[in-house]
Amino acid sequence: MPNRNDYRTILKEYWGYDDFRGIQHEIIESIGSGQDTLGLMPTGGGKSITFQVPAMAMKGVCLVITPLIALMKDQVTNLRKLGIRAAYINSSMSHAEVLTTLENCVYGGIQLLYVSPERLSSELFRIKIKHTEVSFITVDEAHCISQWGYDFRPSYLEIIKIRQLKPDAPVLALTATATPEVVDDIQERLGFRRKNVFKMSFERKNLAYIVRHATDKDEQLLHILNSVKGSAIVYVRNRKRTVELARLLTESGIDALAYNAGLDSEVRSMRQEEWSTSKVRVMVATNAFGMGIDKPDVRVVIHMDCPSSLEAYFQEAGRAGRDGKKSYAVLLYNNADSSKLIKRITDTFPAKEYVQKVYEHLAYFYEMAVGDGCGVTKEFNMDKFCVAFKHFPVQVESALNILTRAGYIIYDEENGNRARLHFTLGREELYRLNHLSDSENAIITALLRCYGGLFVDYQYVNESFIAQQAGMSTVEVYALLKALDAKHILHFIPQKKTPYITYLRDREDGEDIVLTPSVYDDRKSEMEKRIKKMTEYANNDGKCRSRMLLGYFGEMRSDNCGQCDVCIERKTNHLSQQRLSPAKQCIAELLGDGKRHHITELRRINIDSEIIDEALEDLLSEEKIRMNGSFIFIQA
Repeated sequence: MPNRNDYRTILKEYWGYDDFRGIQHEIIESIGSGQDTLGLMPTGGGKSITFQVPAMAMKGVCLVITPLIALMKDQVTNLRKLGIRAAYINSSMSHAEVLTTLENCVYGGIQLLYVSPERLSSELFRIKIKHTEVSFITVDEAHCISQWGYDFRPSYLEIIKIRQLKPDAPVLALTATATPEVVDDIQERLGFRRKNVFKMSFERKNLAYIVRHATDKDEQLLHILNSVKGSAIVYVRNRKRTVELARLLTESGIDALAYNAGLDSEVRSMRQEEWSTSKVRVMVATNAFGMGIDKPDVRVVIHMDCPSSLEAYFQEAGRAGRDGKKSYAVLLYNNADSSKLIKRITDTFPAKEYVQKVYEHLAYFYEMAVGDGCGVTKEFNMDKFCVAFKHFPVQVESALNILTRAGYIIYDEENGNRARLHFTLGREELYRLNHLSDSENAIITALLRCYGGLFVDYQYVNESFIAQQAGMSTVEVYALLKALDAKHILHFIPQKKTPYITYLRDREDGEDIVLTPSVYDDRKSEMEKRIKKMTEYANNDGKCRSRMLLGYFGEMRSDNCGQCDVCIERKTNHLSQQRLSPAKQCIAELLGDGKRHHITELRRINIDSEIIDEALEDLLSEEKIRMNGSFIFIQA
């Protein structure tokens, strides 16, 4: 086991920091001593250091399981710049590239290997990892393994099988959002030998939580962004709204871009880069824009629509103010939001009979006979399916997710088709071109050097690999390939995501589909509880918002934050009462004789007339005095 000084030496040598912060060191020492460890650290708490430093100090490969494809690419790139041997495996890589990476792990050439949870079920991965020395297994976004959490992902259940392959490798689980119930569930599902939790306070002293009740949310959005300067994220529920709001902001003189899962991956990367480097001030996004964002100077996060859980809200709001400077998390809320939240329950958990019907229609769609289908994988066209059987996409997607949890199918909407291209010009014509830029020539040279058969047919290409060979970024490569396509020099088909459905068992009659409580009823009940807590937070006007959030995550506090809208309102009311108190006392003394007094008598009181008027209104609203015409008197 490395000692305390070893860890600090590594931290200083590679990252330039003199010492750890928060609970980083306790977590590192725990996993370094071979103990299963759960670290609860809020957004910006420095999670990556807790596994990257011990990975450098320990022998073998640190296996990092994360659902964040963009994050794994960024972290591997940054680690390599530091001279650390890191790699990742994802769906954009060829079989040969995956095999080479895993072979490097077997022979000790890699210190950190990043993989998605879906990769764990691959037979090739399991064979190779069995022959690899694994120092420890890191599970990022560990709340995804809990069925009681807000973001359960069935693929996380594969992690326990990897533990069985590598029983001596301890597990480091990390998350920024977990209730006490989820904390226990994470440790149980990951097979912890004993409970072992390190927790930072979730309190964010620089972040003011605000709920603003707004009828016209667009108007409020403009008002907030004109009042609070600096970088901002605006969260909305649907893709169309990202485009509409980005246009509204741009037309109002505020630089903004739209970001959602419907955009091409390279377009998303370009837009994130523009926002991250502050070329654009505001990102209007769905929750597809979230995990792994590492921009410290976000001054305000605004939610136009109410999230379905406090976990989701806390994590998204926590992307503001990671530099420690004053920042704001604003939820715009009105009466319509409550009914929308309730509708999400029925959208997410359509009636069991409806789920059975979708399963039946899926069989008709694929012409799958009863007793057939086990192991069959088919491409799934949502639009075509919904038109054919008169369904709505939201409910269909929910039904497919429920059938996945029930073990009948796997609905994989993240399956990627790799980029392809071929030259439309012949080799001689290509060589005669003399009007291309240096960058375009560099791309063509890299393509011809790295891939054969491009003049004959489409070939799969890897944009990251081309970028490496040409000395460019993947964003530049994508833009140049699109430009060459527009000039009819080559035909480029970008990488795209296509949903697939795999039957895990032979097709049954729809009415025989069984949805157990753990698959349907219990999870629906949990969602109802989370939405109830979310609406209580939004409608609350009496309790400090920071205390409410901290209490939800099991952190009981008695002190108020002093900066949320509830605390500010309470402070304002207190100051107002202090200011009005002398005037109210004088009015009470005047009326203390029990007689009716004309309102003009108040002018004899030696206090500013505006304060007297406010005090009078206050006493009338509190029903402590009454008024009849121009006369006032004590309330009987």
